[in-house]
Amino acid sequence: MDLDFFIRVATYGVQTAMLVSLPVLGLGLIAGVAVSIMQAATQINDAALAFIPKIAAAVFALLIFGPWMMSELVTFTTFSFNQIPLVTGP
Repeated sequence: MDLDFFIRVATYGVQTAMLVSLPVLGLGLIAGVAVSIMQAATQINDAALAFIPKIAAAVFALLIFGPWMMSELVTFTTFSFNQIPLVTGP
């Protein structure tokens, strides 16, 4: 139980959080840019028009990538619980 152990666990947690959030944030970004381009081309500036496609993209990403995201989170949770004896000792 040294500093490297805690750094490894924290790094794995941050990597898992970034990996799991990437599909939802990525599709939201793509939808936001597409709507912004359409708004700039048509000169229609409505906040609700930009908000609804982003929500739809996030829901779509959760439907498509949800099972994979859940399996990644379960893997991380299992890893975390398996590390408890190393922290508390015998």
